[in-house]
Amino acid sequence: MSLLSDLFYKAHNLSPASNFSILNGIFYMATGGLFILWPDSVQILFQDPPFVGHEQALFRVIGMAVFVIGWMYFFGGRSGLRQFVAASIIDRIFLVPAVLLPLVFSGVFPHSLGIFAILDPCLGLAAWILSRRN
Repeated sequence: MSLLSDLFYKAHNLSPASNFSILNGIFYMATGGLFILWPDSVQILFQDPPFVGHEQALFRVIGMAVFVIGWMYFFGGRSGLRQFVAASIIDRIFLVPAVLLPLVFSGVFPHSLGIFAILDPCLGLAAWILSRRN
């Protein structure tokens, strides 16, 4: 198969957890794209303080990382693999809060990182619930 046909292959009869991963991927790609194109959106959406140094460039990098995470969720969900959903649940519930919460408590982008520190584990729990229904 060619690279593009491999990329656009979609497994048949996707589980609710895989479909949920696809939707999460779309959300994260949109959020990452917003941060790349308009990094100042964090002040409007999350009420974080104005940038004083090179934070605008940093949020573009964060946007790229969030976009790539969304890309992986989107295509991982389309693969229909249970292992992908399980792996995403573990990192969302344990890794994301372990890394982001200390940053939030130290005052580093407290609102924008705080939203991700809460939202991502909640989405991971929802994926876990959906995966248990199968």
